[in-house]
Amino acid sequence: MSAIELEAETKQDRYFETPEGVPLRVVLGARSERASAFALDIVFQLLAILAVWIGMGLTLGRFISGGWLLAFLLLISFFIRAFYFSYFEIRWQGRTPGKRIVGLKVVDRFGGPLTPEAILTRNFMREVEVFLPLSILLTSAIGGASYFANLLLTIWVCIFMFMPLFNRDALRAGDMVAGTWVIRAPKEVLLPDLAASADQEDEEETYRFTHDQLRIYGIKELQVLEDVLRHDSPHAEEMQIQVAERIRKKIGWGSQSFPTRDTAEFLEAFYRALRRHLEQRMLFGHKKKSKLDNDS
Repeated sequence: MSAIELEAETKQDRYFETPEGVPLRVVLGARSERASAFALDIVFQLLAILAVWIGMGLTLGRFISGGWLLAFLLLISFFIRAFYFSYFEIRWQGRTPGKRIVGLKVVDRFGGPLTPEAILTRNFMREVEVFLPLSILLTSAIGGASYFANLLLTIWVCIFMFMPLFNRDALRAGDMVAGTWVIRAPKEVLLPDLAASADQEDEEETYRFTHDQLRIYGIKELQVLEDVLRHDSPHAEEMQIQVAERIRKKIGWGSQSFPTRDTAEFLEAFYRALRRHLEQRMLFGHKKKSKLDNDS
């Protein structure tokens, strides 16, 4: 799977192939939005570190000497700073608290799943880009390092911090190495025509899906299908036809009656059936994230 070139509706529009093999539009997060999310996450990190320092100081201060306590607190602070972004992006599928507030998420730039390896890579690169040179710069400033060394460190930080301003996709060095994008992912309310329809009962009589057909797909594919149904670009109808055909082949619908003129109706019926199936499974503690997960 790879990023593909289609006529963009705005300068921030990008397309990539979904797991279903069709082009899906995403909107890159603006540089200002990414900066806001990063600033929020830094604030949350500092608050977490402050809470740890206060909590540990009050509970362990009476049992551990000052030097050992300080070393322990510095170690914990390092782990909070180093793994904050990676922890949340792995747990929340590409989001940190700051990104969730602003409405952003990290995705694979080539349409594949966002792997823990890519998340760790992009975030450890931030250490090289920003935190390591800033730490050295702060230490050298206190220790009285030479003007030339401080100048080089300042240039280093500026190059990496302003790199997103000088490339088309607003990529950090970490994004380039890990193969990721930061896109807009605002919270959306399910559209009425996807959640319910006046003709829903008639559609359910026409399209009945078995448990074996529905268990093939997971939450990720449900989200992709919802995006396809919401899509309103000139390519929307072609995308729906391709997705409907791939779903038919995947679930073995070819031998059943299928009114080709009602592609959107078929997709909406399958969407509702798949959503009910996944919700019912989740009630019993079975959460299938994608078609790659084992199910029973």
